[in-house]
Amino acid sequence: MFSTALTRPFSRIRLKTTLSPRSPYPCAGYTHRYGSNFVPKQRFAMRTAYFKQLPGEEQCQISFHLVLDRYKIDKVFNFNRNLTEQIDSSLDRIRVNVEKEFQKKNKRKKAKKAPAGQAAEEGGAAEPPVEGSAEPVPVVVSLGTAEERLTNMTIADMLAKLTTHPNVQLTVMDADFQISYNSPEVHAVKLPTSILADFYVSPSRLELHFATPECSAYCWSRGRMPESGNAQQIEWEPVGSELSYLVQKGDVGLHLKFSCTPTDETGRTGPLTEIISPQPVQAGPGLCPFEVRHLFTQQKLRDGQFRVVSYNILADLYTDSEYSRTVLFGYTAPYALEIDYRKQLFVKEILGYRADLICLQEVDTKVFSLDLVPIFSRKNLAGHYQAKGKVAEGLATFYDLNKFELLEKDGVILSEILERYPQLWDRIRDNQPMVERIANRSTALQLTLLRSKHDPRKHLLVANTHLYFAPDADHVRLLQMGYAMQYVCEQHERIRQQYELSEASDLALVFCGDFNSTPECGIYQLMTQQTVGPDVPDWVSNVDEAVKGVSLSQPFQMGSACGCPEYTNYTVGFKACIDYIFFMRGALNVNDVIPMPSEEELSLYQAIPSLVFPSDHIALVANFEWAK
Repeated sequence: MFSTALTRPFSRIRLKTTLSPRSPYPCAGYTHRYGSNFVPKQRFAMRTAYFKQLPGEEQCQISFHLVLDRYKIDKVFNFNRNLTEQIDSSLDRIRVNVEKEFQKKNKRKKAKKAPAGQAAEEGGAAEPPVEGSAEPVPVVVSLGTAEERLTNMTIADMLAKLTTHPNVQLTVMDADFQISYNSPEVHAVKLPTSILADFYVSPSRLELHFATPECSAYCWSRGRMPESGNAQQIEWEPVGSELSYLVQKGDVGLHLKFSCTPTDETGRTGPLTEIISPQPVQAGPGLCPFEVRHLFTQQKLRDGQFRVVSYNILADLYTDSEYSRTVLFGYTAPYALEIDYRKQLFVKEILGYRADLICLQEVDTKVFSLDLVPIFSRKNLAGHYQAKGKVAEGLATFYDLNKFELLEKDGVILSEILERYPQLWDRIRDNQPMVERIANRSTALQLTLLRSKHDPRKHLLVANTHLYFAPDADHVRLLQMGYAMQYVCEQHERIRQQYELSEASDLALVFCGDFNSTPECGIYQLMTQQTVGPDVPDWVSNVDEAVKGVSLSQPFQMGSACGCPEYTNYTVGFKACIDYIFFMRGALNVNDVIPMPSEEELSLYQAIPSLVFPSDHIALVANFEWAK
């Protein structure tokens, strides 16, 4: 049995930080607190005005931090102006807004001086007074250089001029602002609502404009919220300098702060942006079953061997709905379904297997870029992503840079290659209902060609897929696998010739994935026996779309590295083996298979996902060795 330190669910707070169209930057100055959420703050460079125009947009966003001590003005001004607007009109709009700020200050001053019971005079002057004097001072706003004032032109013309006149300044009263055009910027940032000790944390959202994640600088800090609840009073201690941070036990009860200085390839930087975690760090869920499996993977394999993981990590797309929360995964604690919680578990689980090759299915696009890539890269793992058409999830394959050299990466949508192989297409093209069904699927196939660094003669072609899921679609899945193997065979032969690999064992094949197909179905027979005939039951899984007279074959002698476990998917509604690591016999040998969790562990919280299982699938883990 596995105990848990969590006795209550995390509150499900959504921190929304997307900027409004009229505000090009998050608020400057101090972080503000709204309920339990902390919005980002951005530290503008003093005396810099930021002009921003995204490609394809008809708006220019202008922002500057005006500090005039003598008038007690300290305010960030944001403007959104059309590119066709005359610059003089835009400057007049800035002047009017600055005057309004002066008027507000003047009203407050008058209200303080007014006798008791007497209301301050409404309206106020259009021009600000100098402190200690009744004489108003005009608000003057201009744009230009020491030699030339920019006027009688559109904003678009003015922006074009900025590229050739770098010394253009915006002047507001006696404050001169150097213009920064399309400066690197943190457009939006968000931290997870769930942060657990002993797990990695990364921003759940980070959108950069005119900057790259690789060039930007990061900092994680920790601090205790004072009893006042005022985040401005937290004393921060820096604890990390990467995009991701391995949360420590000593962080429990503390808030984390994430800081980003956006930077482009030339080294140009933008305003530093900070955000505080909406909740303090909490203790983890106690011992997870995958940590018992880690006892078998405490060391990386030696040269000449490599460990493979295949894992459907359950995309947020399929858990973030009322149906999934109440029906599909109604047995799962709501907070344990949240991607902010689950991703901490599956990242730790995957890294603990110390694999050399990782094939993942149902990978959210943002999880790939914000969590997997930055965290895995610290473990010397590189990877690439294959989206499933327009769906926001797909396939990801990672490989250890110490073991493998990447030669090629490829990916296709299976429905887009139906007519590429006429021998199969001609047999099914007249089955209109079935063709329409398979053609509307976004099922993807991802290929990765690797070369062994230990023995450069050895090459590994890695295939990764996630086949269609519907219960009445065995025929569709079998055809998808037939097309996938046609494509794999075609690429295998091309690679063999292109790289002059004469020995059959010099180009091995590993095919990982969620095949949504039990061992009794045709896919397992096709892969392990090389052929399926027209009489397999799969062809008539849907009577209205029945496939007739079709046989499939593939030329490789393949085996299932983990055999046929009793369960690779374990939910209340369905429990079966549907995931496999197929491998080429004769080119590879299986040395060991990491034991699967017991049914007692899987059913601890009725089914999975659960507090200690981040997915409804179980990771397959096998150790391979190149054949002599």
